[in-house]
Amino acid sequence: MAETTEMGRVTTPATVHSTSDERDVEFEDSRINVAAREDVPPDGGYGWICTGCVFVINAHTWGVNSAWGIFLAYFLAHSSFPDATQLEYALIGGMSISMSLLISPAVGVSNSKLGTRITLFIGTGLVSLSMLMASFASQVWHLFLSQGVCFGFGMGFLYITASPMLGQWFAKKRSLAVGIASSGAGFGGLAYNLGAGAAVEAVGVPWTYRILAATTLAMNLISSILLKDRNKMVKPQHKRFNIREFAHISTVLVILWGTFTELGYIVLLYSLPNYAQSIGLSASQGSVVGAVLNLGLAFGRPVVGFVSDAWGRIDIATAMTALCGIFCLALWVPAHSYAVLLVFALCSGTVAGTFWGTVVPVTAEVTGLQRLPSAFGMICLPLVVPTIFAEPIALELVAFSGYLSAKVFVGCMFLAGAASTWALRSWKICELEKKELRERDDNVADASSTLKQSKFWLTPRRLFMNRRV
Repeated sequence: MAETTEMGRVTTPATVHSTSDERDVEFEDSRINVAAREDVPPDGGYGWICTGCVFVINAHTWGVNSAWGIFLAYFLAHSSFPDATQLEYALIGGMSISMSLLISPAVGVSNSKLGTRITLFIGTGLVSLSMLMASFASQVWHLFLSQGVCFGFGMGFLYITASPMLGQWFAKKRSLAVGIASSGAGFGGLAYNLGAGAAVEAVGVPWTYRILAATTLAMNLISSILLKDRNKMVKPQHKRFNIREFAHISTVLVILWGTFTELGYIVLLYSLPNYAQSIGLSASQGSVVGAVLNLGLAFGRPVVGFVSDAWGRIDIATAMTALCGIFCLALWVPAHSYAVLLVFALCSGTVAGTFWGTVVPVTAEVTGLQRLPSAFGMICLPLVVPTIFAEPIALELVAFSGYLSAKVFVGCMFLAGAASTWALRSWKICELEKKELRERDDNVADASSTLKQSKFWLTPRRLFMNRRV
């Protein structure tokens, strides 16, 4: 029978069927148009300028922070703060990193309300102010507030804002770009360990801090001006502090990866020079060991990033994290001479910073670019606990049973971190299989059955599957 439409047109069943087909075609066209409007990162161009800016920011935040060991050695040798204990000094070093992670919710709000550039300016001012205040410290709690809290807040405003921005500029070369940028922490650590050591001897601690205040202000300010985001094209989620991220198993696995590796990484960063002195080496030899570790960080992160772009970001993150654990157990445990310790410092340095060198591209793999800023902020927040307590835990282990227990602890933490990314790999393979099944419509019944079975994402088949992820 014919049917009458609202416009008074008479339609036959064939006409109705034709109209339905036209709507289907229009719907498919709209889907194609939406896909066509999806942002494609330029994979270069001004993105390399942004990579250089993040490199400089890392050098003048993480790199400056690694020079804390120079000031620590001076304070202990000269009893600058007689009432301070070694544990308190350890907490100051860990606090600067943990505060940078604790401030992540405020950084998210600042990015949403004020924009990325103003947020970077805030971080620049806080970092420089912290160094200036530390130069006037006369009691240990002054260092807690300046070197610990203020510097940590400034580093958080800079690092947490700048790092996800690189993911907006790169797709195929994302890990390489992040690896190059994160290597700034290693080069900065190397330069500032040597430079601060020479400055302390030449002009003293107060003026060394003032030089650092001027240097960090100039370099971070230039980088903040040149660094640009692509928020208008990417349209990231405006809600940077989203507690719902903790409901995603992928986010939880990345947090576990970071928690375990930070418990090992912080101990290596701060304890290796002290361990060198514990086996009879001089203070200068201990500082060289620390510098070699930073040298490994500087050259290792770009290489890891380049390889992960080619061989799979989650795969390489898992392998390099596990390799660091193996180095700790195979090289650090028997390291009782200067030569062996230098070899260990260089080898472990190349892979010890794998988490911070690859966390952004790995997170982008499992969350996508739109969720990346929100997920990255929520990943940083729980890492406050391991970063602040890692070094005190190591000191307690050393005091209780010597450095052997601390060495085994660090090695096991890196292996546990590798286990977390191994599980993340299984989850990602499961998600890829689901996506492939949805794209195939030749056998809907079989696809639905397989999708139900794929809810069990952690399976031996996926754990040992030969697939690049």
